[in-house]
Amino acid sequence: MNQTVAIIPARGGSKGIPRKNLQRVGGVPLVARAVDAARRCPAIDRVVVTTDDGDIAAVAAEWGAEIVERPADLAGDEARSEAALLHALDSLEERRVDVGVVAFLQATSPFIDAEALTAAVQVVRSRRRDSVFSAVETYGFLWEKGIGGAAEAVNHEIDVRPRRQDREPHYLETGGFYVVRAAGFRAAQHRFFGSVGIAEVDPRTAIEIDSVHELELARRLAAVIEHDARGERAIPVDAVVTDFDGVHTDDTVRVDQNGLESVTVSRSDGMGVSLLRAAGIPVLILSTEANPVVAARARKLGVEVRQAAADKAAVLREWADDQRIALSRVAYLGNDVNDLACLELVGWPVAVPDAHPLVLSAARVVLDRRGGDGAVRDLAERVLASAPHAGTAVGAAAGPGGRGEASDHPTAPLEAS
Repeated sequence: MNQTVAIIPARGGSKGIPRKNLQRVGGVPLVARAVDAARRCPAIDRVVVTTDDGDIAAVAAEWGAEIVERPADLAGDEARSEAALLHALDSLEERRVDVGVVAFLQATSPFIDAEALTAAVQVVRSRRRDSVFSAVETYGFLWEKGIGGAAEAVNHEIDVRPRRQDREPHYLETGGFYVVRAAGFRAAQHRFFGSVGIAEVDPRTAIEIDSVHELELARRLAAVIEHDARGERAIPVDAVVTDFDGVHTDDTVRVDQNGLESVTVSRSDGMGVSLLRAAGIPVLILSTEANPVVAARARKLGVEVRQAAADKAAVLREWADDQRIALSRVAYLGNDVNDLACLELVGWPVAVPDAHPLVLSAARVVLDRRGGDGAVRDLAERVLASAPHAGTAVGAAAGPGGRGEASDHPTAPLEAS
């Protein structure tokens, strides 16, 4: 039986945005977002990424895609997407994959609508259409520049200005996806042929990233379009790394009349860390500053700490290598701009809800609890939720009160330096 195959062309080169297909929106690389959208579509049997870049291939494979190695002559600035698709189809044929329908997804469209994609596949599979593309409805009056730069009407008469309700809409391609019959596509060697249909999508998802400005806009939209950073509860990782100030604490310091400083931490966070340790999940506290209270809290929690880390990303890489854990399997919890480099490294960038706007934009998940008020416990429970029998382990370890320590907000004094 022939299959419906999603094919995602993702070359390594890009003039406008370096390494564009690996740039993150909502904490997830663009190519991974496309793979995820295809995998969430029940009508798609197989997901393939065709690329000339090893890093893109690694990310795509980790997210569940098969890889087709794209030849250099099909990966240049002038190469057509159709050529990459045809090459991928030839490669799949060599693997004895019978492709009936192709869903062509573009990684530069970060908000692909999986439901609309599913409906488009069904329309093509039923042969009601040969080709279907994603589009948004528009009633805009379009113009073009004519001779000498003078404006000329495209889809309307200059001397007629009908009301919106009196006009028929036009449709603008979003570039998100195109679904085609494989045989017809091979014959036409173009994405549009035969009977062409339109798959309407939410206008908010219609952004296509070709510039730095559009990338930044997409990052800001992600928090709006994908409530709670894609609504993900379980966080399947092999290690947890956290900042300290603003994560284990509420980012404030108390100073008494003798100049002694103290911070507030949450005992529920202590239980969260304890549960992670019991599950065999390594935990690291990573701090830019060298502060005795950080070391004291790490000792109390029984976890490793790295302080005075001027280059937190380098320290994180080194630690992950020592632990033999892929960075893609690490959750990093941060709150401020000095965490951004680490958030960009890991597979699960996580933020507290009162984090800096740039951190919220970089996060894949935004927690429900603030720093110093159970944020680490919130993260721990999401990590443990992805493990077998996690609920039983959490309940048994936490006890009737669900806490590992005596009160919610003890004060941790600074040790003498």
